[in-house]
Amino acid sequence: MNKDSESAWVRKFCDLVCPGGEVLDLACGGGRHGRFFLSRGHPVVMLDRDVSRVVDMQSLQGVELVQADLENGSPWPLPGRQFAAVVVTNYLHRPLFPSILAALAPGGLLIYETFAVGNEKFGRPSNPEYLLRPAELLAVTESHLQVVAYEELETEAPKPAKVQRIVARALAQGVAIDAATNSEIH
Repeated sequence: MNKDSESAWVRKFCDLVCPGGEVLDLACGGGRHGRFFLSRGHPVVMLDRDVSRVVDMQSLQGVELVQADLENGSPWPLPGRQFAAVVVTNYLHRPLFPSILAALAPGGLLIYETFAVGNEKFGRPSNPEYLLRPAELLAVTESHLQVVAYEELETEAPKPAKVQRIVARALAQGVAIDAATNSEIH
């Protein structure tokens, strides 16, 4: 598999995203998922601390580039905005979980895939700060989203790794999340 092509996990569940719905590619890097969803007719917001690798897309219709260093003090740059899907791959910054959940429109889809504890035997990342604990994605989403699919496994492609991945849908009526407590607001 080409490392620049979309994740097989993202490709497998992309048809569940509302047709034409806006997609947030969080920690977009080179933009492989934003490019993929744009090619499928979705407007995309590509968010990263450095958008230089996707600057070629800035003039395309349906593309919004947002540069923010969310790990070093930048506030969530999309307050109040909601998306038909939020896609996160190969990235983990736990303080963002409440903002990610709040960024899902009612019925919106979270597609998340990243490294898990156990990956250290394969190389980087090996710092526990960047590795999901067992069933962590399930715990983060359990009271806020309806899980469509979940896996925690060792993969061989595109390289050997220990990963967790989840696809979960926001409740149809929407859920307001308190960013300070990561709990629902009633």
